[in-house]
Amino acid sequence: MKKKECLSISPKATRRAFIQSTAFASLGTLLMRPRSRAAVMRVATSDAGASTTDSDVGSLFPFIQSQVVRGEFPLSFLNDRFRSLASWKRKARAKLLELLQYAPPRCPPNPETIERVDCGTYMREKVWFNTTPDLRVPAFVLVPKGAAKPAPAIVALHDHGGFYLWGKEKIVETPEEHPAVTEFKRVSYGGRSIANELVDQGYIVVAIDMFYWGERRMILNEDPPDWKLRPRSLTLERIQAFNSRSGQSEQLVGRTLYSAGLTWPGVMFWDDIRTVDYLLTRADVDPKRIGCAGLSVGGLRSCHLAALDDRIQAAVVVGWMTSFPWQLKKHVRSTIGHTKVVPGLYRHLDYPDVASLAMPKPLLIINGSKDGLFHPEGVKLSFEKLAACYRKANIPERCATRLYDTPHEFNVEMQTEAWAWLKKWV
Repeated sequence: MKKKECLSISPKATRRAFIQSTAFASLGTLLMRPRSRAAVMRVATSDAGASTTDSDVGSLFPFIQSQVVRGEFPLSFLNDRFRSLASWKRKARAKLLELLQYAPPRCPPNPETIERVDCGTYMREKVWFNTTPDLRVPAFVLVPKGAAKPAPAIVALHDHGGFYLWGKEKIVETPEEHPAVTEFKRVSYGGRSIANELVDQGYIVVAIDMFYWGERRMILNEDPPDWKLRPRSLTLERIQAFNSRSGQSEQLVGRTLYSAGLTWPGVMFWDDIRTVDYLLTRADVDPKRIGCAGLSVGGLRSCHLAALDDRIQAAVVVGWMTSFPWQLKKHVRSTIGHTKVVPGLYRHLDYPDVASLAMPKPLLIINGSKDGLFHPEGVKLSFEKLAACYRKANIPERCATRLYDTPHEFNVEMQTEAWAWLKKWV
């Protein structure tokens, strides 16, 4: 009886209520374009009741919007002053790394394999390794049995999804998988475990828990045993309660990190870079054939890993591409949390400019036209900018942007295109 209740999904557990910690923002109208900054300031400083807008930040929006970079971003590769791709990358990448406010010292990964399971066509390893001298992260590593070694490898990057109890398990098949994880995969990944799809194609696949997810989730002393142990009997209501608590606490964790002098994205991106360090310790991995892929925040992570690490040969970014000034009016609420804020970045580079730091490596971008997380004009302009950057670098064939008629997901059709892209370039 209890098991049956756990397996069922309540009618109240809608797609968005179950997967998202907050509702998607509705599509906004085009950003306001004030005639002059002085005019904007007059509106922003007048009586609040007389100057409200339909922005999520109401009467404050005209001032905020007036601060957006006009014209081309100063460190965009499209600026005429940048002629050499290599010198531009050094300058722009250095600025991004500076703004992350986190540069942990390099250290040996010191990997420890604590479990190795024969899964038929592949082996699943449970590994812990260092990403800083005092921080160890858990990972699953899937190793195909039939592939010639050394084999190509993929860093598979899990999403946010407002679903914190599990991390790497959202993209890796595990025994006794909780029904809530199975349902999450059905909605977000076409019912598939994408890491397993990749190992079946001959890749060695590594997937870590992102900071604040899975085995790295925030546990408080007073938390009940079911939140600490994650038993299969954990009910949907209890899972939703933990996810709700975690969503509400993101602000506190982000502010605490900022107060300590670092950023959440810094921790996230450096963990992913150090995951490549770990892969290079393995004799069965071809160091010249490493790619990465992810959905949503996994897409954000894939984008930045390709931008920051030249050892990545190709990347797939799903469900996370836009021009960020178009997010400001009505699309910040459910997209730009503390996990993604790099203070000051958008004074220098727009998000597609960051993605173009991946050049000359091949980059596939996939978004959904029905994805309410992003303003459609911002998505369109980001696609155009990426294409222009790759054209300027004389490698237009290495950038592909695709818009599917779908919501926020990485469905089977998208996966087919993504795996073909990785097969071509990795």
